[in-house]
Amino acid sequence: MPKDYLTEYEPLLTKGSKQPKGLQLFCFQFPNKFLLLAMFATCIGGTFQCGYNISVINAPTKYVQDFINQTWKQRYQREISKDGLTLLWSTIVSIFTIGGFIGVSIGGTLSVKLGRRGTLLTNNVFSLVASLLMGLSSSAGSFEMLIIGRLLIGINAGIALCVEPMFLGEIAPTSLRGAMGTGSSIFLTGGILSGQVMGLKEVLGKEQYWPLLLSTTCIPTLLQLQLLPWFPESPRYLLIDKGDEEKCKKALNQLHGSAGSDIVLEDIQREKDNLVGFKAKKPWELFADRSIRWQVITIIVLNIAQQLNGVNAMYFYADYLFRQAGITDDNIPYATVGTGACECLTALTCGMLVESLGRKVLISGGYLLMSICCILFTMTLALQDFSPVFPYLSVACVFAFVLSFGLGPGGVTNILTTEMFKQTTRPAAFMIAGSVNWLSFFFIGLLFPFIVIGLQHYCFLVFFVVCLSVGIYIIVVLPETKNKSFVEIQKEFQSRRSKEINSDEAEVLLISTSL
Repeated sequence: MPKDYLTEYEPLLTKGSKQPKGLQLFCFQFPNKFLLLAMFATCIGGTFQCGYNISVINAPTKYVQDFINQTWKQRYQREISKDGLTLLWSTIVSIFTIGGFIGVSIGGTLSVKLGRRGTLLTNNVFSLVASLLMGLSSSAGSFEMLIIGRLLIGINAGIALCVEPMFLGEIAPTSLRGAMGTGSSIFLTGGILSGQVMGLKEVLGKEQYWPLLLSTTCIPTLLQLQLLPWFPESPRYLLIDKGDEEKCKKALNQLHGSAGSDIVLEDIQREKDNLVGFKAKKPWELFADRSIRWQVITIIVLNIAQQLNGVNAMYFYADYLFRQAGITDDNIPYATVGTGACECLTALTCGMLVESLGRKVLISGGYLLMSICCILFTMTLALQDFSPVFPYLSVACVFAFVLSFGLGPGGVTNILTTEMFKQTTRPAAFMIAGSVNWLSFFFIGLLFPFIVIGLQHYCFLVFFVVCLSVGIYIIVVLPETKNKSFVEIQKEFQSRRSKEINSDEAEVLLISTSL
């Protein structure tokens, strides 16, 4: 080959040998360590923080109630009534969900104004103030500080659950979008498990340590503040929302490496070209847009089902079943940690399977398996007194149900919310999804005790209907989104809508012809 031609084609001949191998993690090939570290820095102060604050409040229940009673007695020289104590404790626990609803209501707007990374960093202010208030509440003799702290940490959780999955979905390559999306659920369940472990008596579960236990929520916050500033803003946000191509290229080179950044840049540019003249939409504008009707319906169905599928009821019955199986009261917290570890493990398994089996198979299969578990659980609870074997079968059903939830609905729901919407509609979609999720969380917490009292263990037949219905809905309506770009997913939904319009026109034509 002539020397001139060799010089001209040398880059093509050596391209394969010079490409970096990247980082192999389980069955996934990451472009570099930087992308994996970006996921850690994002999730540690986001969904991990949320999961931690969901579970950490359970361990010091009795100690906080004693603190409320003592504070009330010091102020008013009499003990608080039983109903008053229950009301204040319920407020401390449930105001977290009110804060979550407020958080998702503003999270989408903040993500457009401040950027995805900027919003996550700003969000840490709520967590730091909440940690300070809850940690000093005992010394100050103020249960009001606990209530305000739980409200603020709820706002933090709401913003994080709205913005974090969006950010991960936008920085991930198409082939890793599902795996990185499940990072949210892995860190959420990891946070729940960490909260359960920290609440054990051997760690911070003793009475004198409860203010310190609640204030440890500042640890993941400080970690994120140290780590996340080193990583770039979402490349899609930089190019599509801000129009800054140079910063977008720089961010892609950091996250995906120079070898893979060009392909992703072309994909982002293609999406930007499709959105020329469009601005970021408000949540109410999504309801009026018929072109995304099925996407909006789907995220509402999935997020309602995520709270109404019975997983909270399973945890409610867990302590009773552990006692029935012969586990002593002192050892029940360790059994509860076992269920948390089980859920964490299944979230990790979901992350490993989501790119091979696909989103549709995992989430529909998860709901169908949960519906089967509901039937079996109802039967074993009804037969508790017939044989000593049935309490153990009921415990097995609890773990099977948690496994099914973690493999499907727990890990895939947020990924689908990211994938089904374009850049201009994604923040509003997360606001709708989050609002529905937190409101469902609040109402199930409010109504669930009455449902259990009224239906007892037959309440799981209600959850059976929910799980089965949602499983069928997913099979019929939802397309597979695995290994598809955001533009390709939109085209698939548009083709479905075109078929609906054509069928409607055919029906009108048939009616007019018959007339």
